[in-house]
Amino acid sequence: MREADGGAGGVATRWVWTAAWPVTAVFVLSNAATPLYVRWQREIGFSKGTLTVIFACYIVGLLGSLLVSGVVSDRVGRKPVLLPALGLALAACAIFASASGVAALIVARLFSGIAVGAVVSAGMAAVTDVAGPERRRLAALLASCAMVFGAGLGPLLAGVLGEGVFVLEAVLLVAAVLVVVRMPLRGPSAASAQSVSVRSVSAQSASVQSVPASGAWARVPGVPRGSGGELLRGIAVFAPGITATSFVLSLGPSLLSGLLDTTSPVVAGAMAFVMFLTATGAQFAVQRLDRRTILLAGAVSTTIGMGVLIAAVRASSVPLLVAAALLAGAGQGMGQLGGLSLLNSSVPPSRLAEANAALNVGGYVPAGVLPVTAGYLSDAVGLTAGATAFGAVLMALALVGGLVVLAGPPSARRKEA
Repeated sequence: MREADGGAGGVATRWVWTAAWPVTAVFVLSNAATPLYVRWQREIGFSKGTLTVIFACYIVGLLGSLLVSGVVSDRVGRKPVLLPALGLALAACAIFASASGVAALIVARLFSGIAVGAVVSAGMAAVTDVAGPERRRLAALLASCAMVFGAGLGPLLAGVLGEGVFVLEAVLLVAAVLVVVRMPLRGPSAASAQSVSVRSVSAQSASVQSVPASGAWARVPGVPRGSGGELLRGIAVFAPGITATSFVLSLGPSLLSGLLDTTSPVVAGAMAFVMFLTATGAQFAVQRLDRRTILLAGAVSTTIGMGVLIAAVRASSVPLLVAAALLAGAGQGMGQLGGLSLLNSSVPPSRLAEANAALNVGGYVPAGVLPVTAGYLSDAVGLTAGATAFGAVLMALALVGGLVVLAGPPSARRKEA
């Protein structure tokens, strides 16, 4: 079915906000299981290493989805990608709700990852499409905040409702399906035409490819010629930030369990919620700053956060652990907003979903590999030593990310959409 005509001139701002709802709904699912892992670990019986593998299956599904969803979305439209993704998310809810073994948890996490991969490429691009060229900064802010707010809301709801969270999540996903069906989106050809007219304003932008992507349907996503620097700077800060929050999500409950001698899912869910609430608040706080400053602030926040994490595990301090989580959340939020804003300002709509996928591939690869490594290292040498090693590596990566941003061209300091 052809996507309904709409655009910047004829779409009310409320639709820009509404278009972000599917992103929030799917990201509620992405982390809803976090507070329940300690309970499942106790009831089913598996190690910290297995726990991080279950967590990483989400990353595997997400990365596999990103190899396809961005390109497909740019070619055939946002809705044909988003609707099947929401269907998979509903299936994941059903599997989580009835899970009785590691295999079920792995399948549910895999389905969740595939759905999230589609949403961070096609869903975020849909928000930009609905917003139109004159509201790109708003689109980047809403898409990014929808992601981190949903990611934080899921653990909080799970901490309060337990496995009943998946019933509520199914309702949220059904509402998201209705939003996608009615979303005022242009078809791919119309988006391409819009990108040509927008990019013809400046000579530099006109040199950027503004036609729908060609070539293989499944491939490592990339950006048009001329936008590689923006992608690199975004990944340099976003990747350490999201890796830090991934560690808190995967092993944070175990750390809290050891420090507080409690397996309460409410405690773990509350920590994840405040972490992502901080990520949301940080983005609104810095939205008017230039993109370079936003990225540098994100790199600094992640660097300090990992230093605090090391101090927390070595001092067995819950307040320091919470502080590390908040700094990690702020680091991810600002890195994500800065990266998305750079892409929104330099990539035409006909390639934007693939560009979003490229940013997330760059972020989620270390977010999958490093926490799993830390999990198995913790099984071998203890949680304190494993978390310390992880924090030190991530501190170094965040510092490098800040240097990459500083080394960027002066034009990167403020490039309005």
